Formats: sequence, structure tokens, C-alpha cells
Amino acid sequence: METKKAYVITGPTSGIGYETALELAKFGTVILVGRNPEKLQRVQKAIENAGQKAVSVICDISDITAVKRAAQQIAHLGLTVHGLLNNAGIMPQKAAKSAQGFDLTFATNYLGAFALTEALAPHLPDGANLVFVGSAVEDPERKPAKMVGIKGARFISVEASARGEWKPGGSKIAGIDAYATSKLCVLAAAMALARETTRLRFNVVEPGITRGTALGAESTNAFVRFMFGHIMAMLPPFSRYSSTPKKSAKVIAGILVDKPSQTGVYYDEKGRPMQGSELSRDTSFQDLVVAETRSLLVKAIAGGQEYFQQKNT
Repeated sequence: METKKAYVITGPTSGIGYETALELAKFGTVILVGRNPEKLQRVQKAIENAGQKAVSVICDISDITAVKRAAQQIAHLGLTVHGLLNNAGIMPQKAAKSAQGFDLTFATNYLGAFALTEALAPHLPDGANLVFVGSAVEDPERKPAKMVGIKGARFISVEASARGEWKPGGSKIAGIDAYATSKLCVLAAAMALARETTRLRFNVVEPGITRGTALGAESTNAFVRFMFGHIMAMLPPFSRYSSTPKKSAKVIAGILVDKPSQTGVYYDEKGRPMQGSELSRDTSFQDLVVAETRSLLVKAIAGGQEYFQQKNT
């Protein structure tokens, strides 16, 4: 008898994450991972009221120690996890630090997602799908982004990004350099993992310019949220990339539950393969990002917050 499938989703309490959680519940138990117990409970109740199943796991995805604990908790639920959606994302206007002293945007959007993926991967069956929510603003040549002054990722190194340091000459939009750089690392790492671990499937989805969200991710940057979530979504040439949380949920869920799914694919808002930046497609760069990320996380966890504070001095 086939074991009931389960799917893990981070950031499931609003926008794309919320709609995707409801969609995934049609295919199996949804494991909701988020930091706010009350919001998680509301999503869980909505799923259960529809006659479906959900489990809540409290975790601040920016806190790597909490991510490790959450992964252990998920592994001990006794459910067969067939998919993981790394959806949680932020883009605050003001820089802040995570529990380990990392830049909060980079820790939430990339480091936490990477750590959760690495921790859960050994527990997943062959053929399981691991999907990351990306963003085309990582590409400095992306026309819609260039038109509003976004200059793509400003990557120096993984450790520099964790310190909140970006290549000079970036965008004047507050928070966008950190956001774009985190999404470059998401894309590069996913492609490297797809080549490295062939028994699992690693893919990235660019959800498009989604009304009510910013650049396909939840944002605390009010100006960017309004500009991208309302104005640009309705105006050509930007409208060709527009979507809604429900439409994005359909695309993402379709990839997560697809048995013959491909691996190492970057999908657009309509579920079609697309290309990321030239840098993100460089396999040497992809491997570098993964190697630097693993090294940083090992050292930081081993040395605690003191390690990273010393590196900052």
C-alpha cells in the first residue's frame, strides 16, 4: 500500500505560500514551517476545514540552529516527504541580523533554505522534488528590472553576503541588492545540487510580478511592494510577467507533485523553462557558492554567534 505523501513548505502564511499550501493539501499532508504560531494555526485550520491534513512546525528560517531542529522534528513525524518548497522570503528596507549574526535577508532567503534542504535531503525518497522560489532580479540584464534601476545581484562571496556586504554600484532601491544577491545564490546552489545529488530533483521557480507581493516574494518594503505588486503588474512591458498568488501556486504545486519532473530547471511564472543570469549558469560559480555556503554554516554553527561577530571585527 502506498504511503500517504507529505509536502513541506516554508513561509506558508500569506501570498504565494498560503495559496500553495492550500493547493498542496489536495495531494497529501502539508507540513507548514513558519515562525508565527498563530498564523500557522490559521493556515492549518483552513486546510483541515477543507477535509485535508496539515502539521505545523514552528521555525524562524533565518535561524540556522532552529532550522536544524525543525528538520529533525519533520524527520520524526513519520511522514514520507515527497517535496520541499523553500518559499520563505523577505526584503526589508533596513538591514537587520539573524540569530547567528548573518544579514537577515540573506539568511532568510538563502542560508536558511539551503540549511533546511541539506538537513532534509537524506530523509527524502528517491525522486522527491525540492523547489526554491527564485527571482529574475538576480539577472543584471533582465529588462524589466533594469528599467526601474535594479542592477542585479551584487555578489562578492557567500561570507561577504552573510555580513551584508555587496559589490559597489548597486541599486538605490533599499534592500534590493541583498534580495537580488540572495536569489542569485538560491539559483546557483539549486543548479549545483541538481548535478550533485541525482536521486533527487532540484528546481527553481520565478513566480513573476505578483500582485500583492514584491518581485515574487513577500516584502516589508512598502514602496517596492506597491510598485511591483500593483503598478508594474498592469503596465506593458511588465504585464507579460504578471501573475497572481493562485496562479503561482498552481505552477509551483504542479512541479512539486510531478513524478517525472526534470531536475536543474529554472521555470518562469507560467511553468516554462527560462534562463537565469550568465553568472548563475556558470557551473564553476554554482559549485563555489555551495562550497562557500557549507563552509560558512559549519564554522558558524560550530563557533556559535561569537565566531561571526569576530569575523566582522
